Amino acid sequence: MSSTGSFLKQPKAVWAVAFACVTAFMGIGLVDPILPAISNELDASPSQAMLLFTSYLVITGIAMLFTSWVSSRLGARKTLLLGLALIVVFATAAGGSDTVNQIIGFRAGWGLGNALFISTALAAIVGSASGGISGAIMLYEAAMGVGLATGPLLGGLLGDISWRGPFFGTAALMAIGFLLIAVLLPRTPRPAQQATLTQSFSALRHPALRTLAMAAVFYNYAFFALLAYAPFPVEAAGAEAGLHIGPRELGFVFFGWGLSVAITSVLVAPVLMARFGRTNVLVTTMVLFAADLALLALSVHDFVVLIVGIAAGGLLIGVLNTVFTESVMEATDLPRGVASSAYSGVRFLGGAVSAGVAGPIAAQFGAPAPFLVAIVALAASCIVLAVNRPHLHRIDQHLVETPADEAMAISVGDA
Repeated sequence: MSSTGSFLKQPKAVWAVAFACVTAFMGIGLVDPILPAISNELDASPSQAMLLFTSYLVITGIAMLFTSWVSSRLGARKTLLLGLALIVVFATAAGGSDTVNQIIGFRAGWGLGNALFISTALAAIVGSASGGISGAIMLYEAAMGVGLATGPLLGGLLGDISWRGPFFGTAALMAIGFLLIAVLLPRTPRPAQQATLTQSFSALRHPALRTLAMAAVFYNYAFFALLAYAPFPVEAAGAEAGLHIGPRELGFVFFGWGLSVAITSVLVAPVLMARFGRTNVLVTTMVLFAADLALLALSVHDFVVLIVGIAAGGLLIGVLNTVFTESVMEATDLPRGVASSAYSGVRFLGGAVSAGVAGPIAAQFGAPAPFLVAIVALAASCIVLAVNRPHLHRIDQHLVETPADEAMAISVGDA
């Protein structure tokens, strides 16, 4: 049977989880187009609006350190349903909020649900697949790509009606996913070997994993300088050019960003790694990302350049996300699920800090400043990799990945 046939011929349970995956990945960029609208309509500063990312990322990061412990006790099905239920509850609550502080709090609960769901979805799809695991992996990667690309677009279209729309829309889609999984996904047994509560923390004692996690903290600072802060200069530059830039227009801008991330994470990153090695790809791509941020800083009032720079940044982010996470998987002899959970729990801190300080930095030092600080963060990431390169000798020696390994790298990298 061809790979295309395997891709399409999957049990209903696999399609149910894949649908929920699309919606979960949508949630990553869903709020991006409505940040200026929330700021304007709830009388909140840009700094307060960007805290929607901070609360989400802090809780997601902390939860990632414990998701393997939870899923090993509940089993995949119950963990998926718990994650989806939390997202439905907190997305609905966010949509019904009257203050930005309420939304910030509810986004934290959303982050907990998303961590539980994303960390378990790949295993659930592979475990329920028939007609070839590779077909199920293709379906998972396709769901991820669709979600990343359409999240900002849906957020912009619904946000053009009301800033509450994206939250209620996500809750409705996740509720459908919950019902589909509850009905179609068979009960899954708990793993024979249960993870310990401190397993992820112990994993960070390994020098290679600790090095990659530290480098990823600085990289993720730059990532969210683009994702969380960029909507505000785009809106301002559009106004200077005489254009109305509302949620719908921002949705199309970040649809291009999400599509770029999806394309390079799935199609380009594996090719670059095989040809040039992971460490070389990481450093080179971060240098290119720094150049892209420099362009954004120098052209912060040029609407067209900002749009092109954001899309170009997405291409580079897609490569970096996948290469970082595949490097984590190959750098140690630790179980890959444990290594990726520990790494993800740490790296999200960089994004949380970035989303929290970008607004105050812009207010104090001007619109280009958050991008310039992000360049410094990328330089710090490259320095961490260079100084600790002796610990990373394994990551360029194991370049043959199974489809499941690649999918885990892509999903964890983009989550």
